[in-house]
Amino acid sequence: MASDSGGTPPGPPPSVRILVVGGGYVGMYTALRLQRKLKQRLRSGEAEIVVVTPDPYMTYQPFLPEAAAGSISPRHVVVPLRRVLPHCTIVIGEAQRIDHSKRTATVTTLATGEDGTGAIEIPYDEIVVAPGSVSRTLPVPGLAAHGFGFKTIEEAIGLRNHVIEQMDIASTTRDLAIRDAALTFVFVGGGYAGVEALAELEDMARYTARYYHNIKAEDLKWILVEATGRILPEVGEAMGKYAVRELRGRNIDVRLDTRLESCEDRVAVLSDGARFPTRTLVWTAGVKPAPLLAATGLPLNERGRLICTASLTVEGTEHAWAAGDAAAVPDLTSDEPGRETAPNAQHAVRQAKVLAENIVAAMNGEPLKEYRHSYAGSVASLGLHKGVAHVYGRRLKGYPAWLIHRMYHLSRVPTFNRKARVLAEWTLAGLFKREIVSLGSLEHPRAEFELAAGRHPGPDDDGR
Repeated sequence: MASDSGGTPPGPPPSVRILVVGGGYVGMYTALRLQRKLKQRLRSGEAEIVVVTPDPYMTYQPFLPEAAAGSISPRHVVVPLRRVLPHCTIVIGEAQRIDHSKRTATVTTLATGEDGTGAIEIPYDEIVVAPGSVSRTLPVPGLAAHGFGFKTIEEAIGLRNHVIEQMDIASTTRDLAIRDAALTFVFVGGGYAGVEALAELEDMARYTARYYHNIKAEDLKWILVEATGRILPEVGEAMGKYAVRELRGRNIDVRLDTRLESCEDRVAVLSDGARFPTRTLVWTAGVKPAPLLAATGLPLNERGRLICTASLTVEGTEHAWAAGDAAAVPDLTSDEPGRETAPNAQHAVRQAKVLAENIVAAMNGEPLKEYRHSYAGSVASLGLHKGVAHVYGRRLKGYPAWLIHRMYHLSRVPTFNRKARVLAEWTLAGLFKREIVSLGSLEHPRAEFELAAGRHPGPDDDGR
């Protein structure tokens, strides 16, 4: 069955319709495995897989820092769902609520907003709830007005453009206060996203500074703010301490046990009393479950995640499945009672495989498998040729850790097409100089034409 989102619900229901809500790790990998397992039923019309997702692609988030630094092209960080899921029906839209008692999902699409017909209802027999997570923000004054996120490819490329634009501003302004603020970059959150984004962008900006006649690398000020006493907890305490030493050795101000109190008027005020005028504040202090989960009527834990069994069914509910960030899945490999698997990509991809096989088993009346996975370890990049890793009990740092980081993620990025393109870009990046171009106009593509036509858009006008 060819994929076609349109603006209407899918056609006459087959004998079994599987609705996958979300096109991230869990959604894409579950649908991918289901279309392989159910190939004959999909061809005969006995089954249908419908994927509802806000974007027509899956973002491989571990590559966002390298995309921001210009090491990988943005289009190679995303996987087009219609290409990898040719036997699924792709609906570009957002699920607003799920009524599992009626087995229906209420979905808004791009077309429903245009034609004014309102949301559509998609009936289903089995549902996979995998909407992922959203940035977890706190009521910090000024954060919504001045902060950047780092969870999507759009945010990563927008941040790259912004950093280079700030260097342009600093290079041409006569106001020393504006110059200082433009060259000050504050990152809040010492997990993977915050550390890798800061490290890659600092690497890129330090290289870019050599092409400015009046900016030196030491003029740039980078601050990492972490509320706990360590960064990168996933790689272990020893490697976390090494990462702090490595970053500080690059003149990066790492502040542990420190919180962001305010960023009003473009001044970052920290809990230790420090104040940094800055035009760049990046918030990567964790994630929370997607708001959709509260509109499902399904059982949630105290953190707002779906309570699941080890078989990846929603506890106490038939025909409902979940995994990844949205699911609280018991960790059967842990000696600690009540422990749950971490909401990370490593678990999400492996859970998706078990989840898909369990759906097929349930359809065939066969027993379900339990998800059991021993955590292999973690790797993190600290910029070009620098990294930390804690893999199978071994600690690595520097170039070997960075190489393992690249090899691991190259092996995990979906499709051979993407693997080949990423490897080619890495090879070319090793032979030629970095790209240091800012394409900030991409965010407002109609601005120049509107000026030519006599319209003067405001700073927040996207021209639509």
